[in-house]
Amino acid sequence: MKSSVPSRSAVAGRLRAAGCVFADEEARLLMAAAASAAELERMLSLRAAGHPLEYILGWAEFCGLQIAVEQGVFVPRSRTALLVREAAALARPGAVVVDLCCGSGAVGAALAAKVDQIELHAADLDPAAVRCARRNIGPAGQVHGGDLYAALPAGLRGQVDVLVANAPYVPTGDIGLMPPEARVYEPRAALDGGPDGLHLQRRVVAGAPAWLVPGGHLLLETSARQTPETAALFVRSGFVPRVARSEQWEATVVVGRLPAAGAL
Repeated sequence: MKSSVPSRSAVAGRLRAAGCVFADEEARLLMAAAASAAELERMLSLRAAGHPLEYILGWAEFCGLQIAVEQGVFVPRSRTALLVREAAALARPGAVVVDLCCGSGAVGAALAAKVDQIELHAADLDPAAVRCARRNIGPAGQVHGGDLYAALPAGLRGQVDVLVANAPYVPTGDIGLMPPEARVYEPRAALDGGPDGLHLQRRVVAGAPAWLVPGGHLLLETSARQTPETAALFVRSGFVPRVARSEQWEATVVVGRLPAAGAL
């Protein structure tokens, strides 16, 4: 860019004044992405107005990958790395893996990068999310559009080894407490989990046994507060649950194992 472009410290100062906590890092990213002073000014104006950085850049960093995101698609959070870590530990080369409520496809893309030769399927109801997921997953898997399990090929019933879902789990009444970047710009359907936050989780857990192999695993991201209720859903559907937590990511995942046929 030309010399008319403001210094990095000036850009960071402007971002800091707008309330951006990570102003220095955001300044670096925006200056690297802008092809001209005019484009940088446009980006800065959007960011100062509260527009999510990831939408401005067109990507989000997740598990070491650049995940393409576009306006109206849920932005992957760093805490969801726990979901990826737990699923990757269970998946083996050649495993059938499903990323349900996939959004941008970040979880599926990360799993494909970590575990060799998995058969990956991802699904989401929103056409914009499906479009994004196809960009991010590419030839590593198939992305399907539709409502939860109705989106999946019928031939996968009883064949899935690992099923992951970052279904919306924010209670409806708590949406207004979320940062403006989320509640104003991200799709409501990707955040709102119903009155108690468990509406989609109930459907995911209830439907999972029909799709998993005996001994298969279902993994759900949830909140620390909702963990007992989420784990109880697993028990009611015949799973043996355990809870994984990460202080680093401030994340919680419930991992459920479907007992093998004939197991006590």
